[in-house]
Amino acid sequence: MPKTAAPNSSRFAYALDDFKQLSRDVLKAAKAKGATDAEVEVSEGYGLNLTVRKGELETLEHNRDKGMGVTVYIGQRKGHASSSDLSKKALADTLDAALNIARFTAADDCAGLAEEALLARDFKVPSLYFPWHLEVDDAAEMARRCEAAAFAVSPLISNSEGASVAASHAQFVAANSRGFIGGFPSSRHYVSVSVIAAPNKRSANGMQRDDWYSGVRDTADFAQVERIGDYAARRALSRLHSRKLKTMQVPVLFDAPVATGLVGSFVSAASGGSLYRKSSFLVDQAGKQIFAKNITITEDPTTPKGFATGPFDDDGVATKKRDVVKNGVLKGYFLSTYSAKKLGLRSTGNAGGSHNLFIKPTVSDDLMALVRRMGRGLLVTEMMGHGINQVTGDYSRGAAGYWVEGGEIAYPVHEITIAGNLKDMYRNIAAVGTDTVVRGSITSGSILVDGMTVAGE
Repeated sequence: MPKTAAPNSSRFAYALDDFKQLSRDVLKAAKAKGATDAEVEVSEGYGLNLTVRKGELETLEHNRDKGMGVTVYIGQRKGHASSSDLSKKALADTLDAALNIARFTAADDCAGLAEEALLARDFKVPSLYFPWHLEVDDAAEMARRCEAAAFAVSPLISNSEGASVAASHAQFVAANSRGFIGGFPSSRHYVSVSVIAAPNKRSANGMQRDDWYSGVRDTADFAQVERIGDYAARRALSRLHSRKLKTMQVPVLFDAPVATGLVGSFVSAASGGSLYRKSSFLVDQAGKQIFAKNITITEDPTTPKGFATGPFDDDGVATKKRDVVKNGVLKGYFLSTYSAKKLGLRSTGNAGGSHNLFIKPTVSDDLMALVRRMGRGLLVTEMMGHGINQVTGDYSRGAAGYWVEGGEIAYPVHEITIAGNLKDMYRNIAAVGTDTVVRGSITSGSILVDGMTVAGE
C-alpha cells in the first residue's frame, strides 16, 4: 500500500494563518457595515476518487474546491451568503449579500451566536490530518487487487459493482465576532468493494450482492485491500440460496454494521431540531429510562483519529466527553445554540451533529457467541428502506440475513420485513457484543433485541 506522506507535507493552496486573517477581515468589515454580530467559515479541500470494475478503470475524479460562508445578525435578524471565490471583491460582495438578506428577514428571538462562556478558547488542536498523496496508477492498482481478491474466492463470484479508492483532505477556519477562532486540517480515506455471487454460471436467478469497506483518517490503519475484497466475497457467497420466512415474533440480532443504524436513529430522535419541532418520540424524555438498564452510550469528541473528533462544534461551542445514556437513562440531548434556545436549554456543543458515539458492550460475546446466546431467531446483516416514524418510533424495514436455529446459523433469508417500535426495541436490548465496528461517528458491537416481528410469507 502507498505510504502516508510525511506529516508536514501539504497540497493545500492556503495556509491556515491565511484563513484566520481572512476571517478576521470579514468579521471586521461586517461590524463596520452594521452587523451586530457575525460568524464566518473558510475552507478548502482536495482529493482523488476512482473506481475499477472487472479490472478496468471506470471512473476517475480529482477534486479541488474552496469556499467562504458568512452569517450576519442585525439584532435578531439573520442573513447568510457564501462564495467559492476568495478574492477581496467576491468576499465583499458576499458580505453585502448576507447583510441585505438580514435586513429583509423577520426577527427570530432565538437567532444569534453562542454565549461567550460556552465558546472554545484554549483548546488542543486534534491530530486528524494524515495526507495520502496517492497517484492514479497506485490507486487503480489497489482497487484491482481488492476486486481480484474477491473474484479469487470462488468462481461463483460472477460480477462486480466495482472497487473504489478515495483520498480526501480538507482544512477550515471558523470564527465569530465574540472572539472565537479555530480550525485545523483533516483527512478521510476509503477502500471499498461490492461484488455479486450467482448460484451457478448458467443462470442469473438467485444472485446476491454484498460489500465491505474500510474508512480511516490514517492509511496506516487500513485493513489490507485483499482482506476487504475477500470478506466482501464471502459475505455475498453466504447469502446464496436464501429463503423466505413465515411471519413470527422472535429475537433479532443486528450485526455490528447494521446495529450502528439503531444508534443513529436514537441520535436523530434526541437532536434539538426534532425535539423543538415536536417530531420525536423522545420529547420530554430527558432523565427517563429509554434503553435497557445495562446500556450506556458515551460521546467522546477527543477520540484519536475519530471521524467526529473536534474541540468545538459548528457554533464554536466547546465540546466535552459525556454519557448521553447511562444505565439506560437519557442524560442529555444533542443541541446546537439555536435548538437549545428554542427549548430553553443550553447548547451541548452539537451544532453540526453528534460526536464520536460508543455503545458499551454489555457481554463479552463476539458475533458468533451472540448467535449462540440468541438460540433461535434472526441475524440481520442488511437493512433496506427507511420505514422509521420518528414521531411515534414505529419501525418497519426490509431486511436480509440468516435464520438461526439451535444457536447456529441454519440458512440465509431475504425478502423479509422486521417491525417494532424503537421505544420497545431500545428497552428490550438483551445484549451488546464486543465485535465492534466503526461506521462514521458511531462505534457499536452487534445488538440483540428481544421480541420483534419478522414478516415474511
